[in-house]
Amino acid sequence: MSALLSVEGLRIAYGQTPVVHGVDLDVPVGPYGVGLIGESGSGKTTIARTLVRLHRASAGSVTFDGRDVLALRGRDLARYRREVQIVFQDGDGALDPRMPVLAQVVEPLAVHRSVPRSGRQERAASLLAEVGLPEEVMTHYPHQLSGGQRQRVLIARALALEPRLLILDEPTSALDVTVQDRVLALVERLREQRGLAYLLISHNLAVVDRLCETSVVLYGGVVMERGPTARVLTSPRHPYTRALRAAVPELGVQRIPLTRVSSGAPERARAASACAYVDRCPLAVARCRTEAPVLRPYDGREVACHRAEEADNLAVEGLATG
Repeated sequence: MSALLSVEGLRIAYGQTPVVHGVDLDVPVGPYGVGLIGESGSGKTTIARTLVRLHRASAGSVTFDGRDVLALRGRDLARYRREVQIVFQDGDGALDPRMPVLAQVVEPLAVHRSVPRSGRQERAASLLAEVGLPEEVMTHYPHQLSGGQRQRVLIARALALEPRLLILDEPTSALDVTVQDRVLALVERLREQRGLAYLLISHNLAVVDRLCETSVVLYGGVVMERGPTARVLTSPRHPYTRALRAAVPELGVQRIPLTRVSSGAPERARAASACAYVDRCPLAVARCRTEAPVLRPYDGREVACHRAEEADNLAVEGLATG
């Protein structure tokens, strides 16, 4: 399967502090979904912002349809930004409080001049209808909308430029379960109708399981596990993925006492020489502190763990999110 977006060895820093350490991931041509999973502070959103050139990479490569994204300038960069759109988590922060809904969707059409001026409002109205918003909403301002409606406006605005790839940054995290389901159903429908590829950033395993064929599990800016979602989330092999899985309650399942994982954020300065998860891992041994594991094939996916084969004998819970 050919990759639409390919990321290799991506490293990102804030000032002198490294936060993403050599991440590799591919997003195939759509319709296809890739989930980037991890707790707060794992580097997910930083990666997303770097992919759309809102943050600078310190090393590595990003290619989109064969083009070097990190080297794009001028018109080539503008074209890339039409083809790759991001939907941010915070609808309040991403929408201009001074502009009515229709004008917010017209804006990208005007900036990129992708539709003649005479047809922009009609095109924007069509997009808002496509994402399920009633006509009366078009004259409303963001503060007059519900959380689900704001997310639909963001999706409509992202679709305005006919992107080939959507980056969805926690698109349902602030929504209640009923509204969340409607937004996810919308994403599913748009994916099939438009042939979209997307990178879904989430800490919610159920959302990733529903929308994504491939999952990439990130901790402390390092990929812990990567492979088919059905394998990664159903039978995780990395202790961190197991901790995420164990944190999800299941109806009708009798729980037994499990080994508890110590809390605390990763020490980022040690990521190059040790496993990023070593201080919280119940399987950690001396080797884990002196030799960072690399991704290796195991049981139908890739796992960055020296002791993945032994993880089957240990279940873990108690993941502290930050």
